[in-house]
Amino acid sequence: MNDSVSAPVRIVVADDHEVVRGGFAALLGTQPDFTVVGTAADGIGAVQVCSEVKPDVVLMDVRMPGMDGIEATRRLASAGGPRVLILTTFDLDEYVFDALRAGASGFLLKDVTAERLFDAVRVVAAGEALLAPAVTKRLISEFTRLRRVERASRPADALASLTPRETEVLKLVAEGLSNPEIAVRLVVTEETVKTHVSRILNKLGLRDRTQAVVTAYESGLVVPRAADPG
Repeated sequence: MNDSVSAPVRIVVADDHEVVRGGFAALLGTQPDFTVVGTAADGIGAVQVCSEVKPDVVLMDVRMPGMDGIEATRRLASAGGPRVLILTTFDLDEYVFDALRAGASGFLLKDVTAERLFDAVRVVAAGEALLAPAVTKRLISEFTRLRRVERASRPADALASLTPRETEVLKLVAEGLSNPEIAVRLVVTEETVKTHVSRILNKLGLRDRTQAVVTAYESGLVVPRAADPG
């Protein structure tokens, strides 16, 4: 791998606390493959900065004055903007869930270690989803609760354009399997899986794997299992 030929990942940090904002920006600036191109103290500022500097990834706080991180994420996603990594103090609250539905690619706790922060930005910049297993479990149980309330939030025929194989791949993506794991399960090459995932995202008009997971559960394609007793 020759990282030196790749352009640095362009990052914007949005948080209403100056110390947090500056701390994350300084930390990210220590990596040779990152460039912090802007910061913002609220959602409006984040949207404005992103329209000016065109970053690849935004670290977005949820609770900010004026326009919050969820609305800012929704606006950036609808405009085909950068990938959004949500910053939160809590493991998974309703704000994070709403942010994922608004178009976020994943989330990080604010007490994340430096290495996890760097890895997360690289994962999201590469177009992958960032959902830790513990969070996926909670997300699934939240979907279970919501589907009782809003059963027909997205009709199942939204997936009608997918081939049987693509539907199978989407199910496995929703279960949290990586491309190599899906390749082993289906006895195909990893390149074939990548092609299927790419076609699924294109056909359904989705930005990344996180949105594919959301769609799979909202459509009823994947039915959440009861939480493990342990």
